[in-house]
Amino acid sequence: MEDRPDKGSPPANSWTIGASARECLRYAAYPILLLSAVWLFTSVLHFGWDRGRAVQFFLIGTIVYLAALERLIPHRTDWHPSGPELCWYTAYFGFTMAGAVFGKSVVTAVLAATPVTGPGLPLGAEVPLALLASSLAGYLAHRWAHSNRWLWKVHGIHHVPGKVNVANNGVNHLLDVAFKQGAVQLTLGFLGFSTDCLFAVALFTLVQGYFVHANVDVRLGPLHHVLATPEQHRLHHSADLAEAGHFGVDLSVWDRLFGSFTWRPDRRPAIVGVKDPATFPETGSILASLLHPVRRPPRTA
Repeated sequence: MEDRPDKGSPPANSWTIGASARECLRYAAYPILLLSAVWLFTSVLHFGWDRGRAVQFFLIGTIVYLAALERLIPHRTDWHPSGPELCWYTAYFGFTMAGAVFGKSVVTAVLAATPVTGPGLPLGAEVPLALLASSLAGYLAHRWAHSNRWLWKVHGIHHVPGKVNVANNGVNHLLDVAFKQGAVQLTLGFLGFSTDCLFAVALFTLVQGYFVHANVDVRLGPLHHVLATPEQHRLHHSADLAEAGHFGVDLSVWDRLFGSFTWRPDRRPAIVGVKDPATFPETGSILASLLHPVRRPPRTA
């Protein structure tokens, strides 16, 4: 049975706040995060701040904010990362950043050689269209990574940990990051959306990517039918493949449309991780994980 915090007392290994404050935070946690992204977007456009640096600071702020929420309103207290795990996760985070840089450089080179004409729409119309296009490309790439044998060898590394928290969101193979982000960025690039629109999509994607992976007990109500949520993404990490749908990490509409939406309010994964752990190196074996895509499977008698 899943370890759920007792609403009458603060959970062990977490920070202590009052019960009413915890309940308010469960409802306010996501709006605070989303509004901070909106504030940053409008501030960058108004004041002309450097966008790359703004995203870097926002990434750090998002991780710190969600890590604090994991202590204040945790979903499972036994999913808090240990000291050794934090060291591993930090190393993988570096590979995730390297994969993002590599993917972006490939996309930039491809787009430089391909003339693109933008849709010529106002920003208010561009952003919703770009979000739909981005989420669809991400959904398809993610789902393919679960069905293609070679892609699963790189993507499955992300599913090895037996916990889901904001720290191990960065446990990725750099080729997996390059593939998935490259698919999204190529889609948006070929459609010719403006730089302001791409900046807005990048902030939303960043918020959603880390939020859905956070070990937080939040309340989103009807947003479950539009957005990907932590509850849905925990099912995605389930070792039970019958419930492990939810390939969208920003919008949930594509899971609804393509039949991979499995969440309901009382459904929680009993165990998260890969179905057959022996097919992947342990997360702490960092070099073995990086070499896993080129490693031959052991011979069976």
